[in-house]
Order: sequence, then C-alpha cells, then structure tokens
Amino acid sequence: MNTTSTERIILFDGICNLCNRAVQTVIRQDPEAKFSFASLQGSTGQILLKRYKLDNLQLNSFVLIKSGKAYTKSTAALQVAGELKGIIRLLKIFIIVPPFIRNGIYTLIARNRYRWFGKRAECMVPDPSIQKRFLP
Repeated sequence: MNTTSTERIILFDGICNLCNRAVQTVIRQDPEAKFSFASLQGSTGQILLKRYKLDNLQLNSFVLIKSGKAYTKSTAALQVAGELKGIIRLLKIFIIVPPFIRNGIYTLIARNRYRWFGKRAECMVPDPSIQKRFLP
C-alpha cells in the first residue's frame, strides 16, 4: 500500500459507536474531502499500524496519518479538528494543554467507550456517495 505525503488517513475503531459518530462528523465538516478513512480492524488499518510501528493489538486509539507521520490519541483528534470547517476547528486550541493531561482524558473515554456509547457487531458500511473515501 502506497500513501502520498499529502494524504490524510484517519484510522478508527470500526465497531465503536463513538468512533463512527466522530467519522460522520469529520465527513460532514470536511466538504473538500481531505480525509480518507480506514478501520483499525481492516487490512489497510493493520498495514498502516505495522508501517508506523503502532501496537496493532491496541485498538483504542484514533490515529491520523498525515505527511508521512502518525499522530495518535488526543493529538490526532485535535489535528483533524483543526482542518475541519465550522466551530469544531476551535478545538485545536486544546493542543496547548500538555499531552499527558489531554491523553489522560482521552484514555479514560477510550477505555469506557463501549460501555458509554455501545458498539456494533461489525464495521459500518459507508453510504455509496462516500464509499471512495473508505479504504479496505
């Protein structure tokens, strides 16, 4: 799998309801279609996790691949938010909060996401109009 330096790929937990809602929010707030998506459970997700030496057994992180670099957890989420349209882009200001604090909150939510938001039996199937933004 080849990726270009201009690609922005979001890796997400495909069975997590919270993660799927986040992806839907990115799609709505990204009219220029800057971001592509791959589930952490899928083949592309697994390839990219290995390529960037990320623990492929730990599926509780949101990952952004951008300009040949992998961002994880709160840093990934804030990097994405900063490139979206609308008020959500203001979340990028939280990048000034030290990572150990941001990631502590992120980890608390990630550990409880299935309990608080539920999960799906299988990964979501994207609508045909956005199918091309989802990698296998």
